[in-house]
Amino acid sequence: MLAFDHTDAEADIIADHLIDCELRGLSFGGLPRALSVIDRLRDTSTPRRPITVLKESPVSASLDGGDQVGYLVGLRATEMAIEKARSTGLAVVGASKTWYTGMFSYYLERVTQAGFAGMIAGSGGQKVAPHGGTEGRFSTNPIAFGFPSDGAPVIWDIGTAGVMLGEVVLKERLGQELDEGLAFGPDGQPTRDPAAALKGAFTVWGGHKGSGLAMVVQLLGMLAGQAAAPLSLRDCGFFMIVVDPALLGDAADFQARVAAYADSLRATRPLDPARPVRVPFERSSAERERRLAANAIEVPDLVYEGLREAAGATQAQPGVEA
Repeated sequence: MLAFDHTDAEADIIADHLIDCELRGLSFGGLPRALSVIDRLRDTSTPRRPITVLKESPVSASLDGGDQVGYLVGLRATEMAIEKARSTGLAVVGASKTWYTGMFSYYLERVTQAGFAGMIAGSGGQKVAPHGGTEGRFSTNPIAFGFPSDGAPVIWDIGTAGVMLGEVVLKERLGQELDEGLAFGPDGQPTRDPAAALKGAFTVWGGHKGSGLAMVVQLLGMLAGQAAAPLSLRDCGFFMIVVDPALLGDAADFQARVAAYADSLRATRPLDPARPVRVPFERSSAERERRLAANAIEVPDLVYEGLREAAGATQAQPGVEA
């Protein structure tokens, strides 16, 4: 990131987000995504602008991302939302003119650590076909919710596409095929070829219900300032609401009830005794702890060499293995 004119502080923010994805087992959003960020920066002739506040009130803010990568814009929006919620109990922050906002649970961990509940919706270019169609009208449109707890937070973070953009791009880099039923080529026919899928459209998640949810996310992105039909990787929308549970009752009691409810979900009789019921966020959190303890992550050689080339490296650093 430093080789592409980011400051030390900006590079730290981007790296922290990408490595957190790697630690949580979401590698398509980790170091391979760094190569996609670099590709986007190389393909852009217009300079990035500072993130600016277009409109602000005690409970809200609207940001112009300045065509900065979304890891920077999303964190700025999150920090503003938490600060406003501390003062007023409620915050609504929107941002546009950004791209690659990453893993929403990354931001919601910060929200829940502050004792607040939150929701984030993100939209962008038209890569996903509505239910019954074969042309893109939605982005992969993630939506996420986070709730504070006496124990681990409860965070649910999903994309409304059958496959996420980062997964398709990584499959293309590695020369691998997609699973059946995830994409259409530019001719509208089903395809397993990632390159054809990137020129065509992805399928929506959840049939007509998922398609409706994707539509709502797209509209929330428009509420945040995004264009109705934004160019891909040019004008993603980021919409965040943060709520202090104390607005509606006793915050400590709410966190205790969230923890108790999560325990009741875990105690559900499982369909398969070998696979107990889990609460969302638990798997990736446990995987992060495991990888931190191992102090290692695996990176495909192609990705590793691509990062070295982009940074102008001539040899591996001590202690780094391909």
